[in-house]
Amino acid sequence: MRSRYSAYVLGLVPYLLDTWHAGTRPAGLSIDPATKWLGLEVRALHRIDETHASVEFVARCRDGGRATRLHETSRFVREAGRWLYVDGDPS
Repeated sequence: MRSRYSAYVLGLVPYLLDTWHAGTRPAGLSIDPATKWLGLEVRALHRIDETHASVEFVARCRDGGRATRLHETSRFVREAGRWLYVDGDPS
């Protein structure tokens, strides 16, 4: 989760796509360079089993001069030793 947040901060689209599960990965991804990321708070980690987990987090940013919070519970699956983002439920 932290590495994906850092990739959003740095605009590393290839990394984000590479760490996204093939079954839910979009064909492309655009990141608005004007968005300023302000912080990440990981609130909970739930290991479901050896290959499934969820992470609840809040990411703060400033978008178009307006402060915004993204509160989400993301699902991850482990394949070939790597955790991959599957999808998330925003709160």
